[in-house]
Amino acid sequence: MGNIQKENFSKASGTGRGQARAGQAALPAALAFVDTLSAEIDTALEIAEPNPHLNMVAALLQAHLSGKIITATMLISASGVPYATARRKLQQLQDCGFIEQRARTRSGRSFSLHPTERLMNNWLQLSDRILRLCAETGGTGAKDARDYYFGASYVPASQAIAPPQVLPEPLQLGGGLRILVHGDPTFMVMENLKRQFEQIIGTNISQRAFSIDRLRAEALRNAERRVSKYDIIAVDLPWIGEFAQKGVLMPLDECLDTDRLDTPDFHTAGWMAAHWGGRPYGVPSQTTPELLFYRKDLFAEAGLEPPDTTDKLIAAARHFHAPQQGRYGIAWNAARGTALGHQFLMTCADFGQPIVNLDAIAGGFAADTAHRRDIAPTIDTPLALDACEFLLSLLEFSPPDILSMSWYERVRPYAAGKIAMAYGYTLLAPYFERDPSSPANGNTGYLPHPAGPEGQPVATVGGYVMGIPANIAPERRAAAAEALIAFTSPEAQKLYILNGSRTAPRYSVGADPEVRRISPIFEAVDAMSLRDELQYWPRPPIPQIAEIIEICGQELHDMLRGVLTPRNALRRAQARAEDALK
Repeated sequence: MGNIQKENFSKASGTGRGQARAGQAALPAALAFVDTLSAEIDTALEIAEPNPHLNMVAALLQAHLSGKIITATMLISASGVPYATARRKLQQLQDCGFIEQRARTRSGRSFSLHPTERLMNNWLQLSDRILRLCAETGGTGAKDARDYYFGASYVPASQAIAPPQVLPEPLQLGGGLRILVHGDPTFMVMENLKRQFEQIIGTNISQRAFSIDRLRAEALRNAERRVSKYDIIAVDLPWIGEFAQKGVLMPLDECLDTDRLDTPDFHTAGWMAAHWGGRPYGVPSQTTPELLFYRKDLFAEAGLEPPDTTDKLIAAARHFHAPQQGRYGIAWNAARGTALGHQFLMTCADFGQPIVNLDAIAGGFAADTAHRRDIAPTIDTPLALDACEFLLSLLEFSPPDILSMSWYERVRPYAAGKIAMAYGYTLLAPYFERDPSSPANGNTGYLPHPAGPEGQPVATVGGYVMGIPANIAPERRAAAAEALIAFTSPEAQKLYILNGSRTAPRYSVGADPEVRRISPIFEAVDAMSLRDELQYWPRPPIPQIAEIIEICGQELHDMLRGVLTPRNALRRAQARAEDALK
């Protein structure tokens, strides 16, 4: 995924599952409106007195949303009334449970002030009512108004997740919290949220980001150190078995109460993929299935239905392939090594072939038993040969540089309008969803992988879990666990989405009305999960999976280049995978 090695600063967020009607993104707009309206009223009514409660609450919420520290002195200054009066009004807000304080120093003589969950929820509801009133008086809110009654709604889906709250006590971590992550868009969103989340957890945060192969190498190297260099590390789902077996990760049930994670809220496939030998080793921070992105407008103009089979996919790619016009049918991971290896495993799954001898069950195969001792590769099979022939067919309708295309390279030309379809993880959707100039913006449909004759539609779950290194210093373990819970909470994950992420590991986040309005991708993924199309068996988390992926990516690349026949490529990959499993 490119050579990424840089120091980033940020992290994610809070605790508490507070629910509020109004959307989190509406709060800044409502605050600005209240502030402006108050100023206008004060100007129009010259004898009006300042409202210190309102002024201090507005200043507090604005600081919280922007990640700025605010103190009692600053709120008193914002009150608009004399010091003694402001001091008394501030104490009233604290006594009523609207403002809480947190020590800034070990001496406890200096405090920062923060909104409580009660205050946040009250203002979220107010924000929603303000926006509704504006819409109704402007003549545009009739439809919503029918479902609205005295500040509540009859529509359950209108319940939105509230913003994250500060931890009750700041985390005590010498040198701050240290995190190792992958350099993808979701983790990079955290960089922009650094100040806000440092305020939430009460300590500095440093984040180091690597490309996928270098991330694995650094995590393995870190496990060899006497004491971990990191408090939390991001782990690609297929590595779970390897990292559990090699003692890279600590089982979650040794460092926290998993009930605090509200595990039923996670997409089933994403949560199960974090397990090895029946024990969880990480918390889903990204559940990003690989889907087929397709241009709805182009398909509509051509009178074509979205492809649900591999044959229809080839036919559509052939139809849209027009190299002389600078447009190509489809893009996919065909770069040598890890990228193509992942694509091959997922393509085999499209044809109903797991990469190892997993037991067949309803809906697919039992990847949760991949720790069996009799696991063997199943690469040289008739169904895998069908998968190879399919990839060779795709090659004909792909861009000329397809053999060097990997994760980002396949989505960038799709975003630029040069490709009609592309396989891609949901986390890459911001490349076109957040670019108004992209022809794919607002014109993209999302499907699971079309199925071969013996397969069924599958959306292979990708993404990362966040776990705690097994060799973390004992005195840092409890604080790291609290940070892990905070960073993977619904409130934190919604905030990532509001700032550009397109991954939602939790059902509650995907169902949030504000999230649904941001992108159709969340509703599509939730529907796939309910149809049992989200699966992780195509990349079973066996300890040797990274090596097998690399083997397949090398041998299949030689096949695509014409150096090997499909049969020979599969035989060579099978033999090398058998050696790896020995």
